[in-house]
Amino acid sequence: MNTNKNHDTAPRADRAPKMSDADLAVLGLTDVAYLRAVVVDGQPGFAVHAANGKTLGVAPTREVALAFIHEQELEPVGLH
Repeated sequence: MNTNKNHDTAPRADRAPKMSDADLAVLGLTDVAYLRAVVVDGQPGFAVHAANGKTLGVAPTREVALAFIHEQELEPVGLH
């Protein structure tokens, strides 16, 4: 049991520095993309994002979004 009353369990934004586009490129992350479920004009869909978070497009289904990623010669990655 932790009795330390000063123990901070809340996430802090300053723990991990933000990465620039150049930082991501150095790591080779210009070749990956991720999907995020979205609602556009009341319709569900999947937004495709570059590693830096920039939206590359929106597709009506996950399958179409994955096809777009592959057409762009990107590798889909999962986020947790």
